[in-house]
Amino acid sequence: MRKSERYNYIIDYFVKNSASTETELHYRDPFELLVAVMLSAQCTDKRINQVTPPLFEAYPTAYEMAQATPEDIFYYIKSVSYPNSKASHLSEMAKVLVEKFNGTVPDSFDDLISLPGVGRKTANVILSVAFGKAALAVDTHVFRVSRRLGLVPESCNTPEKVEKELIKNLPTEVVNASHHWLLLHGRYVCKSRKPDCLKCPLSSACKYYAMNRAEIAKMSEKTNE
Repeated sequence: MRKSERYNYIIDYFVKNSASTETELHYRDPFELLVAVMLSAQCTDKRINQVTPPLFEAYPTAYEMAQATPEDIFYYIKSVSYPNSKASHLSEMAKVLVEKFNGTVPDSFDDLISLPGVGRKTANVILSVAFGKAALAVDTHVFRVSRRLGLVPESCNTPEKVEKELIKNLPTEVVNASHHWLLLHGRYVCKSRKPDCLKCPLSSACKYYAMNRAEIAKMSEKTNE
């Protein structure tokens, strides 16, 4: 299958079968989304959605959070992964938002990555979800699924390389949705350790499945014995 055919097949499937292309994080404005995304690194969205309501009640805007110490913020986020470093980043991020951006989350990539604790992936999520710009965040799921399906070559061995290759080949109108498509497919079907290849609707277009078909069939037989 040619690259263009693979892209068309996969895009067509997701367009017809994906019910939602919304983030599973709960938020009401760009500031809450930024905080939630920063907290979500190496943590489940379910956990973040449990943590953020009291956090947002205590610090509804950057102005309130900028007045808080990392220790204050830690109290609300202690059940997430790496709470100490995340509390420090949130405190510093809020201060910079107030000092440089009048408490408003900026809508440019360069401004976003200038914020403490905000990297390329987080910036792209904010641009895409909060501001509707064509940006594609590459997390572990998007990285893994893109490579397994064959949407990007093996030489794309970093998130930034995967992002640039996907952006180059995806139609602009589906760039934002593609992040959610690939993320959710990786979270629920194309899992890291045990991809559910035999139930995957994309197996006929998948390079990983084509290369490992016999082994996958044997493993399935053992499981069913």
